[in-house]
Amino acid sequence: MKFASTTLVFVVSALLALGLVMLYSATMFHRGASFWGSQLLWCCIGLVVCAVTAKVDYQFLKKVSLPMMILALIMLVAVLIPGIGIEVNGARRWVQLPGTRFQPSEFAKIALIIALAHYCERKGRKMDTFKYGMLLPGLAMSLFLGLIFLEPDWGSTALLAVVCGLMLFLAGTKIRYMAMPVIGLMAAGGYLLSQNTVRLNRIMSWLDPEGTKQGVGYQAWQSLIALGSGGPTGLGLGNGRQKLGFVPEHQTDFIFSVIGEELGLIATMGVVVAFVLFVICGAFIALRSSDFFGFLLASGLTLLIGLQAFINIGVVTSTLPNKGLPLPFISRGGTNLVVMLFCVGVLLSIARFSRAEESAKSTRLSYSGGLSPFRAG
Repeated sequence: MKFASTTLVFVVSALLALGLVMLYSATMFHRGASFWGSQLLWCCIGLVVCAVTAKVDYQFLKKVSLPMMILALIMLVAVLIPGIGIEVNGARRWVQLPGTRFQPSEFAKIALIIALAHYCERKGRKMDTFKYGMLLPGLAMSLFLGLIFLEPDWGSTALLAVVCGLMLFLAGTKIRYMAMPVIGLMAAGGYLLSQNTVRLNRIMSWLDPEGTKQGVGYQAWQSLIALGSGGPTGLGLGNGRQKLGFVPEHQTDFIFSVIGEELGLIATMGVVVAFVLFVICGAFIALRSSDFFGFLLASGLTLLIGLQAFINIGVVTSTLPNKGLPLPFISRGGTNLVVMLFCVGVLLSIARFSRAEESAKSTRLSYSGGLSPFRAG
């Protein structure tokens, strides 16, 4: 467990350092931009949140799961109200706070994951019934997903739906209970997609990137040019050309293309390996957790970060259509960075207190004459 925790800390530290360096490089020609200073501040705040969370017993989250869930719902409703929510590019996803913006959907993700893990632990064996395994959690999930979808934020909606669905599966919900809701959601998503010209055009540009490179597919095409021009070792830190206005949102959703152009294939593969190691460490912590709540919570948080990284890299490399999700620990964005580091803190807390529980259990067994690792034969 200690090795997994140490590896997790090393991987996250490396990704944070890379993110700060690449964000500075990506915005070095933007006069008047304070992206780097703001990101550094958020990084410091996130590290404090991570350290405090790692020290606190994760069982405490059970006590605050319901208040967090209610607060998240209030914020998701508030962001849709004109005058409270800030609309940018047709989406109302942010609330203005003094000196910064806050994205309620990021808080809602972890609130729902914590509440779902707590619920599944409480219901235990009842999770294999339709009422407790699918109906009740499905209603709560639908409320959250519906509010996020209305912002609109299709990418976060899909991501959270997959994470929660996998958590229910791990908790014991039968596949036959999940099949019909999944099919229904896919059918509804397909219909809504066909009625949404903007997102339908994104799908078409993904299927034909070269044919749409002067229009809807411009961002994805320029991203591929950046990755291709970097070659194995890159053009050198700060020497990228596509960040000079050719790749829109290169400091947020498409910062992976800046890494590929300036540091090359070696660096991009290093980022992929780092996230793979993160998922492995998170899975190990989940499997070695001392209780079912810790198992589900660690699984959900690991899936959240791992899948978000997979989607972002898939979008930048045109493996997936554009979803608008940031690359964890690297992309610019204060709310997402603090939330991701909170998740890391929870994983470290689960590892720390599970290890303490194992040590205490071994000591009790040793003194009681039970099975002990110190006894031979």
